[in-house]
Amino acid sequence: MIIAGKSVLVTGANRGIGQALVEEALRRGATRVYAGTRRIGSHPDRRVTPVPLDVTDAAQIRAAAQRVESLDVLINNAGVALYDDLTDPAVLEQHLRVNLFGPYAVTQAFLPLLTRSRGAIVNNLSVNALAPLPIIPAYSVSKAAAFNLTQSLRVLLAERGVSVHAVLTGPVDTDMTRGLDIPKSAPDSLACNVFDGLEEGQEDIFPDPLSQSIAQNWGSGAAKVLERQYAALAQPQPAT
Repeated sequence: MIIAGKSVLVTGANRGIGQALVEEALRRGATRVYAGTRRIGSHPDRRVTPVPLDVTDAAQIRAAAQRVESLDVLINNAGVALYDDLTDPAVLEQHLRVNLFGPYAVTQAFLPLLTRSRGAIVNNLSVNALAPLPIIPAYSVSKAAAFNLTQSLRVLLAERGVSVHAVLTGPVDTDMTRGLDIPKSAPDSLACNVFDGLEEGQEDIFPDPLSQSIAQNWGSGAAKVLERQYAALAQPQPAT
């Protein structure tokens, strides 16, 4: 998947990682970048088309899918992260609504276009999908569920020619991590590494120093081996 000459849709594109992904897609020569945001703004580059897109709003998702004429890459980036302690079910429900059901609904809406282009789906997740961070457990739960969704779609959509990629990010310098006094990656650096991983065909993309420390043993680890074994069960068996 080479971005030059392609059309890209980024959700949560108004700030932080989403905004950096839009700029990186443009830098790589995308012909059209759809910037999905809850609040519509403007962009100086004529290749950018702002699209009203709240990933929890079914009507907006349908309208966005009708507006986009063709699509090669869908980046499910919109998300929410709130500090909690799992005592309030409403907080967990909010995280699941945005971080799990949001990407699911957007993916389903744009799947016909992606099938036509034999395109790619990129889900921006988190290393917290692999192990929970206790100060944001609801977020961690939702990202773990979204990672499983990503792995499931990877198998189910392969026969349509649609590739599905997980981005397992570490801490990034955005509004979400403002309260954490820890080393953080810059959004533009992360965006560059995300597109590098996509263009190289990496199923699981580790785009920053913290996540890359996990990547060293990821491909041969038990979780990835089990994913491959399960995926093989879904493949057509040769006739005997």
